[in-house]
Amino acid sequence: MNAKHLLILYERVAEAPDAVFHLRRFVLNLAVRGKLVEQNPEDEPVSELLKRILIAKRHLAEIDGQRKKQHLCTQMVSPPFGLPSTWSWASLGTVFQYDAGTKCDPKTLKPSAWLLELQDIEKGTGHILNRIRTGERESKSTKSQFSPGDILYGKLRPYLNKVLVADEAGYSTTEIVAIRPYLQLSSEYCALALRSPYFVEYATRLGQGTKMPRLRTKDAIVAPFPLPPLAEQHRIVEKVNELIALFDQLGEMRTAREKIRDRLTKATLTRISTPSASAALFRAHARFAIDALPALTARADQISDMRQTILNLAVHGKLVEQDPTDEPAPELLRRIATEREKLADARVIRKPKPMEKLDEPPFTIPPNWKWTRLGGLAELVRGVSFPASAKSNKPAEGLLPCLRSGNIQTSTVWDDLIYVPESVVKSAAKLIRLGDVLISIANSYALVGKCSIVDAMPYRATFGAFLAAIRFHLILPEYARLFLKSNFSSSAFRAGSSQTTNIANITFSTIRGHPFPLPPLAEQHRIVAKVNELLILCDKLEEVCCNRDNSRIQLLETLLHKALASSISESAWFESFNNETTIRHE
Repeated sequence: MNAKHLLILYERVAEAPDAVFHLRRFVLNLAVRGKLVEQNPEDEPVSELLKRILIAKRHLAEIDGQRKKQHLCTQMVSPPFGLPSTWSWASLGTVFQYDAGTKCDPKTLKPSAWLLELQDIEKGTGHILNRIRTGERESKSTKSQFSPGDILYGKLRPYLNKVLVADEAGYSTTEIVAIRPYLQLSSEYCALALRSPYFVEYATRLGQGTKMPRLRTKDAIVAPFPLPPLAEQHRIVEKVNELIALFDQLGEMRTAREKIRDRLTKATLTRISTPSASAALFRAHARFAIDALPALTARADQISDMRQTILNLAVHGKLVEQDPTDEPAPELLRRIATEREKLADARVIRKPKPMEKLDEPPFTIPPNWKWTRLGGLAELVRGVSFPASAKSNKPAEGLLPCLRSGNIQTSTVWDDLIYVPESVVKSAAKLIRLGDVLISIANSYALVGKCSIVDAMPYRATFGAFLAAIRFHLILPEYARLFLKSNFSSSAFRAGSSQTTNIANITFSTIRGHPFPLPPLAEQHRIVAKVNELLILCDKLEEVCCNRDNSRIQLLETLLHKALASSISESAWFESFNNETTIRHE
């Protein structure tokens, strides 16, 4: 395996999510299987190396007076895969002194010495993120002292794959174990073997503990360790470093390319969303977006920006053409006011409060539209309150289904309902109606402002106090909802919400006073139809991106698995690889 072959592989699978991560794992897998560099028959046989390790281990036991405690050959669990004939499996406890660090009281630590914590180590690479001295970090617990050349291994499951070689003496948390070879080996090879997928899987599977599982010493010392000849260990490290450096460069190049793509995509979408753009400039930007976006949109996460752009165009009056024969929005607004007065006189609704006029429109809208406030178009009804002891998870006589924030999805979801006594519903207004726009007014910051339409009524039901129902008059609820989902509304609601420890709240006065760009009723129908059409296209594009990513991941994993499992020659494998990727692309 060489850089040329890895480049060929990368070029074929570079667009797969986390391609560099998978290739790094692949290199470690090859390294510990003896497939990364060629074996040299002139190397000292590993059997001789093991003999010298056992002699060194016996000598250490005699010096420490621990002959009875030391086991020269620790029994090993079954090895997970085969090795070259010049290698040998050995238990970790045969080759290494596990947890070799001397335990120290925190009061005895040298202020100038290195004090290592788990958060200082980058997962998967062994890079040191922070090198902090004892005098700079408060320490109240027992520490473990380590020496230069020790392999430092994070044994907690959330921190597995945090392995490095100490380049100076220091102290660490006792959750970092010092693993010290009985005989001088390549510490870098030993560390990469402990970072390799087979060992991470072993430690993950055997980790014990509920909240913070950790690899126990008795499981660690019987773990199988792939031991190559000493000379080959150094060749492996050199080759791994060469290839990992290559992957780092490739990863940086891809990151830079994706940042450029993101900037171009955002700039393109921003251009067609700019409120002040002239009609001619908008058409030019829209034509460019139509031509360029398929190439710029390569990831599923970019589709959300496209969806938001569609909503923004819709509420700015730029998504469909205006029809001069439509009833103007000011006329529609007068009809809404008349309708609400009639309902108030009949005591169906409360008398509407006068709404404060908008001094400054938030953005420019077409001439036949009208800026108003949401409170001038609809009634707001707060959901019912009830004690926690009154709710039930099962239907029963005298109980009503009750919708909560979790039922507010893309549409109103009638699953996972709770049931509350009918007595908590003090008025008919607090019963859900068809066409209600339900909005989350009190929840986590991320959920506040989330809304859906009640477009079906499978049950007579109510809704909880964390929700409000917005009941529009002579307004298409679907248009109202897409406006409430636009960036303009989402940003305004979040900015106007009050935040406690875990809950954000939107007041009714904020919702009522929210500026609302009102199109003619006929145009509302055209806008909703066009938005639905475009969002379906976005869904399809997102599905294509996801399927393409999944196919790339499956192809990559298949090829890497074949490379690990195959006994064919390297050149034959790459010929097979080229054939398979060509077939997949065709």
